[in-house]
Amino acid sequence: MKIKQAVVVTTTSAAGILGATGVASADQVTVKAGDTLASIAQETGSSIDVLASINNIQDQNMIFVGEVLQTTGNASANQAPAAQASVEQAATTVSPVSVDDISSQVAAAPTQAPASSGSTYDQFIANGGTAAMWNTIVMPESEGNPNAVSPNGYRGLGQTKEGWGTGSVAEQTQGMINYANSRYGSIDGALAFRDANGWW
Repeated sequence: MKIKQAVVVTTTSAAGILGATGVASADQVTVKAGDTLASIAQETGSSIDVLASINNIQDQNMIFVGEVLQTTGNASANQAPAAQASVEQAATTVSPVSVDDISSQVAAAPTQAPASSGSTYDQFIANGGTAAMWNTIVMPESEGNPNAVSPNGYRGLGQTKEGWGTGSVAEQTQGMINYANSRYGSIDGALAFRDANGWW
């Protein structure tokens, strides 16, 4: 009888401790505008590396508004090595200046074919975008997500702070084309600049 009471008291105490520290809160978080992986890690008492591993996030600087992230659990044993292998393979084929450059090369690799982006890619092409622009600018900048928001507040397919970064895919495509022509003289000029500098 005393043993059962001890077990009940211990379980109740543990539940009280978990409730007090917030560890027992929901095990999912929906990304809001302005969130970063670091801020979510701090709010949930986790770490950036743990959240990235659990959610199979390859670029810790890129999360998307509306994305649901797991805050507890274990990553598959194959996920982390696969991501590491992709980055290492990219590092052997390019001369990166930063982690972002490596991630850009991985995103632009043939395995990230436009077909995987479905209707967003189709809309982009239908509104005047080109496959080269998609592979060289859109995929490295936003991974083809028109709702992408960077930790620095850049938005949309082309990652901009201009108004067209939050419009429809058609508006974002036209905005990117206009920006490429006005700043770089042409789409080809924008592509060459992005290739040389890792940003545009």
